[in-house]
Amino acid sequence: MSTDRELTFDDVLQYAAQESTRPLAERIAPPPGSQAPRPGGGGCGSGSCGCGNEGPPDEGGDTSVLDRKMDRRGALGMLAGGMAAASQALSACSPAGLASSEEREAKLLEWEEYLKGNFRLMSDQEREETIHRLERLARIRQGVDVKIEGTEAQPGVVYGYAFNISKCQGYRNCVEACIQENNLDRKAGTQYIRIFEMESGTSMDDLDHGDATFQHEVPAEGHFYLGTQCFQCANPPCVEVCPVGATWQEPDGITVVDYDWCIGCRYCMAACPYWARRFNWDEPEVPARELNPNQHYLGNRTRKSGVVEKCTFCIQRSRQGQLPACAEACPTGARVFGNLLDPNSEIRWVLENKQVFRLKEDLHPEPRFWYFMD
Repeated sequence: MSTDRELTFDDVLQYAAQESTRPLAERIAPPPGSQAPRPGGGGCGSGSCGCGNEGPPDEGGDTSVLDRKMDRRGALGMLAGGMAAASQALSACSPAGLASSEEREAKLLEWEEYLKGNFRLMSDQEREETIHRLERLARIRQGVDVKIEGTEAQPGVVYGYAFNISKCQGYRNCVEACIQENNLDRKAGTQYIRIFEMESGTSMDDLDHGDATFQHEVPAEGHFYLGTQCFQCANPPCVEVCPVGATWQEPDGITVVDYDWCIGCRYCMAACPYWARRFNWDEPEVPARELNPNQHYLGNRTRKSGVVEKCTFCIQRSRQGQLPACAEACPTGARVFGNLLDPNSEIRWVLENKQVFRLKEDLHPEPRFWYFMD
């Protein structure tokens, strides 16, 4: 049966996806036997501007692309290759070479990033390639050398958190440590953690009457303090509503986001009962001197505008056997973090020896974040 038929948009997308798995240099290289650019001249179409366009053929010479006979696969290949080379051609043909070589390189790297797939569906090689691209882009765009890890969840580990209300004094060292560690937007004042000041006698589940913006000396008499962040639910409603699979739960219980796959619909924000997700209305700003270079692809790497981000229990630290920044920074020891599957961990001791409770348990998200008192 003949395969000749009209090309559809689905054909283009499928072929572009296949082409994206091939090395960039191979995809945009001229076909074997093609004529080298002619010397001389300086404008676009002269052969010396960098785009390889030699202008109209001489009479009796090569036919144009539109005159060539080719099969369906060849046509798709030309389209995908043209899309991949577009940013390079535009930069190369800029008057007087306005774009630097680094700028052209950055545009090509960004194009590769745009075409990549979901992180959890990538092969090991594809993950290494995208991490290398992001590290290189950080060097070009921000002038900072970063190290981005793709460390996977360790077997036999499920993380949990407990918060000792008796010990928290409202100092908010945890908030500041989280901002620094996770490269949060300084301009918008993004925070993953909120510390609520509650009047004594108020129900601990009634956060509507708590104040998370207090600006006075702490601890305040007649008040107690309660912290919230992402609770890494065992039954996360945010994951269920994502229409593109940009957010999911890892085997160690951490719910993550592939920021490059997120479309910014904010369904996850509406579904989260703990106000744990943050939307970037603008490009996040972090001064280069304050940027934390120790990063994780699913954690504190540089984000962009139009996507949702959240706490990941400092995945770049916890998967290296360290405490999250908030737990390490707490001066009163109010924060307990550890492996729920380890019977000798501090978090297990708290759960087995203290009277604990969780917020909004009636909604059944099964948060892995507990509160207790001495």
